[in-house]
Amino acid sequence: MSAKDHLQAFFYPDTVAVIGASSTPGKVGHTVVSNMLQAGYKGKLYPVNPNAKVIEGVSVFNDIESLPRGVDLGVVAVPRGSVIPSLKRLVSVGTKSVIVITAGFKEAGKDGYALEREIVEVCEESGMALLGPNCLGMINASAGVNASFASGNPIPGSIAFFSQSGALCVAILDWALGENIGFSKFVSLGNKAVLDEADMLEYLNEDEETKVILGYVENVERGEEFLRQARRASLNKPVIMIKSGTTAAGAKAASSHTGAIAGSDQTYSAAFRQAGVIRVDDVATLFNLAQAFSTQPLPKGPNLAVVTNSGGPGILTADTADRSALSMAALSQKTVQRLQEFLPSYAAFYNPVDIIGDADAERYRRTLGVVSEDSMVHSILVLLTPTATVEIEETAKAVIHTARKSGKPVFACFMGKTRIRKARAMLMDAGIPCYAFPEAAVKAIEAMYEFYLWKNRPEPVYKEIERDRARAMQVIQTHEQRNVAEIVEFEAQEIVKAYGLPTPRTVLVRSSEEALVAAEEIGYPVVLKIASPDISHKSDVDGVKVNVRNANEVMRTFHEITSRAQRMRQDAYIAGCLVQEMAPPGVKEVIIGFKRDEQFGPMVMFGLGGIHVEIMKDISFRLAPLSRQDAFEIVREIKSYMLLKGIKGEQPVNFTALEDILLTMSQMALDLPQVWEAEFNPVLVNHERAMVADVRMTLQLKR
Repeated sequence: MSAKDHLQAFFYPDTVAVIGASSTPGKVGHTVVSNMLQAGYKGKLYPVNPNAKVIEGVSVFNDIESLPRGVDLGVVAVPRGSVIPSLKRLVSVGTKSVIVITAGFKEAGKDGYALEREIVEVCEESGMALLGPNCLGMINASAGVNASFASGNPIPGSIAFFSQSGALCVAILDWALGENIGFSKFVSLGNKAVLDEADMLEYLNEDEETKVILGYVENVERGEEFLRQARRASLNKPVIMIKSGTTAAGAKAASSHTGAIAGSDQTYSAAFRQAGVIRVDDVATLFNLAQAFSTQPLPKGPNLAVVTNSGGPGILTADTADRSALSMAALSQKTVQRLQEFLPSYAAFYNPVDIIGDADAERYRRTLGVVSEDSMVHSILVLLTPTATVEIEETAKAVIHTARKSGKPVFACFMGKTRIRKARAMLMDAGIPCYAFPEAAVKAIEAMYEFYLWKNRPEPVYKEIERDRARAMQVIQTHEQRNVAEIVEFEAQEIVKAYGLPTPRTVLVRSSEEALVAAEEIGYPVVLKIASPDISHKSDVDGVKVNVRNANEVMRTFHEITSRAQRMRQDAYIAGCLVQEMAPPGVKEVIIGFKRDEQFGPMVMFGLGGIHVEIMKDISFRLAPLSRQDAFEIVREIKSYMLLKGIKGEQPVNFTALEDILLTMSQMALDLPQVWEAEFNPVLVNHERAMVADVRMTLQLKR
């Protein structure tokens, strides 16, 4: 059996052995035993200590060999040097799963890394599931299992949480205890020697006690498996994660625009988006969303209705909603007429519905009842500011009544602290999220609506790309044999042709006379570009001349470009020039590229060319393979999309042609694993067609 086959025994153990149990309060081995007892564990607990007889009233085993066979879970809290012998003994008595709390392994350097590899070998040979090492442990409150050295026992709930950081686990657990938030599962992954995020996602997706999956990740080592399990889980229940390390400082240096821009943060964002993972930036938002998802039904549309006793917060909410994927619901005339029957004449009858600062609980109740019955309203947010006359607790009861009756998602924002404390607790106990400020509420509702769209999206459709892969591989193999990583434009043309990509008419010429013939055949004006396998950036040698209009200019430009390149790069082999068809008037330049990520595979990039990619970094990303919907979205996500759509009477570019090039680039990335980076820059596009005007690739050569 594999490690994940034992996860049921891991989370619901009938027998738990604590290796390194201690009689001394404050020591990890004592805390684990104490936590298990305080959690109300009903199974058999086996402390193991060579020098003790009883710990916390529980009889002690003096060695591992004395344990009954087939222990479900072992918790190892011994010095580092004793961990591997302890694991081997646990294997000998048939232990199914184990938590190694002990630190000092991979995180401690070379020696620790070697020891951790031994741990992995022991577990892989035996099929024993292992959490850690260097972790806080695991809690399953519903089963009375607290196999951790954390302080406090969380209440049972429907939120699962896993984290690489044990310190963050401690802080979040303490915060959750103060907020009365319950967990279905609480897992500190530590070094992830065996069990990792993908295993947790696979198990929690099937776990009936878990409605919402939360995670904190620093890095993902099995990227493809992580994505596979995240996609499966996110179709069933929300997966919400924080990814730390949000800068590109740790990204590898790269020779292309794509490689330089596509840092690890962009990769994770693209991976999360395509897997349906909801990414958040902070712990407060993580749990704001978790509470909303775990307690409220999903909104079946974007229309939000706001009921408030104060105009200012209502306006803030409307502004925030306008900047989100939500819309302020247009209330029907019937709804407005019903509100006018009982609200003061100076109330605001349109959304936001301002029932004025002197509103009592009955006014809230009647208003909410009417608004909730409007078929155009998909979700409701109730705002309350603690005026002198407002009945705070009674209003909370009115909100609870509406939520139970309407069947629509209902959220509260009771602003303030002291006076609303009791009402907030009432709402939270009734399963109605209550936020301190409207912005957080709108963000939670937006996330729920977007998750609704994700769950109900059509199945992705992938385009079949006609190509001659063998022809492309010949170019790659030739470069591998020469140990040359860069495939520059005049050589990459063969790969472009093998994939049927549209290109301007292009001819490689080796003399000015050949350049003249090519220019006459193509038709003026033309472009001349330096052709050299050793010059990857033509601009470095001023190696491109556009708008060459006649025979004299062709002859002169050929000599200027080749002689300048030879002078500036004396080490370079100059093959000649490329003579290329000029772009038609009105074209726009875009860049399409990919860079291969070590964990997730090739990541495709799209953006406008020129300063938009160089300075503004106005770009969007997707992981290959791209579906038709991915290609549609990636083009429309950039901030400068309107420039492609056309402004001031301009015709929109041929978006279908652009999307086809993106889909071909995606297929190329999958077909040619030797290519580490590729870039079409620029791709020229107008309302009629799109063409790949320049291309370069970088291989990952075997060392």
